[in-house]
Amino acid sequence: MHTHKIGYFVGSLSSTSINRTLSKALLELAPDDLEFTEIAIRDLPLYSQDFDADFPPPARALKEAIEASDGILFISPEFNRSIPGALKNAIDWGSRPWGSNSFAMKPTGIIGASPGGIGTAVMQASMRSVLSFLDAPQLNAPEAYITFRDDVFGSDGEVRDEATAKFLRHFMEEYDAFVQRVLAVTAPGHIGDELPEIRR
Repeated sequence: MHTHKIGYFVGSLSSTSINRTLSKALLELAPDDLEFTEIAIRDLPLYSQDFDADFPPPARALKEAIEASDGILFISPEFNRSIPGALKNAIDWGSRPWGSNSFAMKPTGIIGASPGGIGTAVMQASMRSVLSFLDAPQLNAPEAYITFRDDVFGSDGEVRDEATAKFLRHFMEEYDAFVQRVLAVTAPGHIGDELPEIRR
């Protein structure tokens, strides 16, 4: 069985992040052929074009981690109906300098949890617009807007509700299949490699 390396972002810096709890659940429920590595965002300075000539070590590490991944998974809350600032800052670092977009052609998935009923839907809409510009293929279905409840999720990633576990397992299976489809198209030697490289 071929293993695919998935880099994942947790969009919250909080020590009590419900999305970090969700990430633990997803890793437990994911297919065995996915190998996960968290891509850290906490130590990144705010992006400025002034850094483009010489990235600081945390930003170089971030780009290296993205480029070493076969796919990228975003697990994030919604702040003020949009992408949390720390996560957007990380995306900006990963896409720069111009001509070195580390996200290009990386198969991506988006999921998020919120105590509210809409479960990060508006953040995900903003994220899809950003990822489209970055030429990063996206898993469009199933959409995954998770309403977080303490009686459903244990802090260690245990999912106590079977219907929720079934949905999350299905989401990860679909993401796994999507990664395989994208990589099959973008693998070396495929006809698509004859096309001009775009913002890599």
